[in-house]
Amino acid sequence: MKQTSVLGFAFAAILTACTTQPEANENPVLTIEGGQIQGVLTDSTNVMVYKGIPYAAPPVGDLRWKRPQPVVPWEGVKVMDTFSAASVQAAHTPGEFYTEEFYFGGDPEFSEDCLYLNVWAPAESVGKTDAKLPVAFWVHGGAYSAGWGHEITMDGDAWATRGVILVTINYRLGVLGFLSHPLLSKEDVDGVSGNYGTWDQVAALKWVKKNIVQFGGDPDNIMIFGQSAGAASIKNLVTSNESKKLVSKAIIQSIGGLGELIPGPAQDVAEAQGKEIMNMAGLTTLEAMRAATPQQLSEALNKYMVEKRAFLMMVPHIDGRLLGKTFTQAAEDNTIADVPYMLGSTLDDMMPTMGEGIDQFAFLRETQSKHPVYAYRFDRRLPGEPNTAYHSSELWFIFKTLKNSRRPFTAADYELSDRMMDYWTNFAKYGNPNGQTDGEWKADTKENPFTMHLDVK
Repeated sequence: MKQTSVLGFAFAAILTACTTQPEANENPVLTIEGGQIQGVLTDSTNVMVYKGIPYAAPPVGDLRWKRPQPVVPWEGVKVMDTFSAASVQAAHTPGEFYTEEFYFGGDPEFSEDCLYLNVWAPAESVGKTDAKLPVAFWVHGGAYSAGWGHEITMDGDAWATRGVILVTINYRLGVLGFLSHPLLSKEDVDGVSGNYGTWDQVAALKWVKKNIVQFGGDPDNIMIFGQSAGAASIKNLVTSNESKKLVSKAIIQSIGGLGELIPGPAQDVAEAQGKEIMNMAGLTTLEAMRAATPQQLSEALNKYMVEKRAFLMMVPHIDGRLLGKTFTQAAEDNTIADVPYMLGSTLDDMMPTMGEGIDQFAFLRETQSKHPVYAYRFDRRLPGEPNTAYHSSELWFIFKTLKNSRRPFTAADYELSDRMMDYWTNFAKYGNPNGQTDGEWKADTKENPFTMHLDVK
């Protein structure tokens, strides 16, 4: 009996390996910026995932607080089967709402060496440079101080099985991502500093433009989307001259429309704050600043807030180089990317302010562009406690990751997720959540205002 069990176990292991690992001729070696890679099949077996692809050099040592530099080349073929470390950030505290909701499985490794992205593509498209599949580029939220591109809510299987390649990214956060300082500005070619996390996002988007064809993607059909600070990042990407021409569609989730829900300081104010933060920690030279540990930098920011008795978010700001205007200013000037937009929020988000800003944006774009604006509100109050449609609650649905949640989701929730997945992937393909023809989701116009209410049936 014991021998039979061992043989049976061995046979099952071999069978599993055969069903989850593609044959060599089904898993082509891709040549991308930096070297050669191969992916691994996901559990669905018809989707290939590439985890932890470097899109820039590690921003460590002398590259701390510098714009992302080119990828460091490697030898041989890398098998991309492991997600990278996330950007340095505070550990999630057990007992807090969002920790219990999203981070109950624990945090990944945190590191300054964090400039990596992940790609999910239909296995049949990989290596076919003429496949021209639409691409969706996701920027995670987290108040510019937390998060990563492979959180428990985020997965590309449902996207890839619908014929859309999904890319998720990591970028520098907090002090490492957004510190501005006179000494950093002095060494910069344009005389400005800060916004390094936004430069990372631009570098990742440019990487996709150059390399996604290897995965079967269309570099001329890239939809960008994000939620919360990720959505504020989308606003920056459609505004900046460095990135707006790379975008074919954009979805802005839970950061409103016109109006800046995460305002950044002016360049001189940002520099003055950064200098005071570093001076309080005794870090008065670039050498000392770059020699400090991430923990020391975090402690410096905390000390500043305690002494000032004020909360300070390290966020993007108008620097006159990467970001010349706020999203609202650029929208009013009609200098944002001229593409279809989708905007929305959740029922228990910051309403009605957020909804008003969305309508204002839609009505403004109607006078400026032939491209439509689609508005939505996620109304599903999640089963379990608290029974709310809280900020970020739609993420389970737009990636179809409900199975990863502790919530007692129902069959109706899975149906809603499928419906939303169709809307989001249709928008990536056609710039229309209905698909190739008009449907029940109407554009939001001044004469006929329309918001799609997303809830279980």
